Amino acid sequence: MKRLSDSGFARWTVLFIVATAMMMGYFVNDVMSPLEAMLEMPRSQGGLGWSPTDYGFFSGAGSFINVFLLMLFFSGIILDKMGVRFTGVLSCSLMMAGTLIKFYAVSTAPEGEWFGMPASVVMAALGFAIFGVGYEMTGITVSKAIVRWFTGHEMALAMGLQLAMARLGTAAALSISAPIARHFTLSAPLLLATGLLIIGLLAFLVFCVMDRRMDGVLGANAAPEASDEEFRWSDIGVTLRSPGFWLITLFCVLFYSAVSPFLKFSTKLMVMKYGVDAVLAGFFSSIAPFGTILLTPLFGLFYDRHGRGVTMVITGALLLAAVHFGFAMPVSDDLGATGPTVAITLMTALSIAYSLAPAALWPCVPKIIPLKCLGTACSMIFFIQNFGRAVIPMFVGHANETDPTYTTSMLIFGFTALGAAAVAFAMLVADRRKGYGLQQPNISR
Repeated sequence: MKRLSDSGFARWTVLFIVATAMMMGYFVNDVMSPLEAMLEMPRSQGGLGWSPTDYGFFSGAGSFINVFLLMLFFSGIILDKMGVRFTGVLSCSLMMAGTLIKFYAVSTAPEGEWFGMPASVVMAALGFAIFGVGYEMTGITVSKAIVRWFTGHEMALAMGLQLAMARLGTAAALSISAPIARHFTLSAPLLLATGLLIIGLLAFLVFCVMDRRMDGVLGANAAPEASDEEFRWSDIGVTLRSPGFWLITLFCVLFYSAVSPFLKFSTKLMVMKYGVDAVLAGFFSSIAPFGTILLTPLFGLFYDRHGRGVTMVITGALLLAAVHFGFAMPVSDDLGATGPTVAITLMTALSIAYSLAPAALWPCVPKIIPLKCLGTACSMIFFIQNFGRAVIPMFVGHANETDPTYTTSMLIFGFTALGAAAVAFAMLVADRRKGYGLQQPNISR
């Protein structure tokens, strides 16, 4: 019997809907990043008088509840117990509630101090923390929805397109937030963000209708994901005993620790080591995330049709290691005008690596983990991954202070990526022994 997901039109409509919800979340997640300087201006000049420490506290608040109260882990359990429809609506609502609190904190800017910090900082941080719960919950919900609708079809391409739309959300936030704030008010970007989240929530409600139709259940009291096996608490143990789960988790920790923290340091690297103009340095650093918008779907399509998922993951990790070792090489004094050319070449190669490995990695997860506990597995991967991404920047920051040539820090990134490649080779061995099918195409023949 054919399911609604066998219809190409229905499948791609669902992808566009859930990716829209995720794109709005990515926009809001970065909407205040370009406003740091304005937030730190005195109130008399239209700012809030925050200090760099205040802004740093606010920026980190998005992970407070997820990490310290283990909400990221519990989000996966909620998803597997309650289903994508309930969890998606809940997560979109949490994002909207948190953003409204941030909007109130910035627009009203309450006077006085709370807990030794400006009241506006504490209130905005609370809103960002609540938003962060919904943001991470939306991420794993959208991933499970894509697996649910695209199993046996173009799953890697769908995940790549979803990631591309998410990157567009980030790019839009970084591009238009500051101009809007300068032209209107400091809180105007947050007002726009709230409107976009309302659009995302409405889009997800449309998905709920389609998803219920796929189950063939129209009753309002129907159980979520009636076609799935029921999640049990013992499934967590099954996941934790899977060698494939731990290999993917370890790869994520190492690979993303060699990419995301690097991008935070890369702008200054371009200026100090390669002589790139400070105005253009940000553009050089943006090559990697912008490149993923085009390349990730293309690599995903290749995996769907031809397989070789682990081979792609290994290649991406090795290429990433080569890029960082390239950045670690000393620059001669006579490099001159060719410095920016070297930098842009290495960043382009990094963009390929940053697209190649994730395009194949995430579609491998549902081949190892059953759909009924996929949400819990993804949430545990993200939870553990966050620790690696927190530790590596500490080492890199210290290395840059003791070695301003960036050689030591780039070697740290390079060996981290090399460790990811070693883990990927172990994934290939495990795939051959366990028969996960990671090297097989995703489209059923």
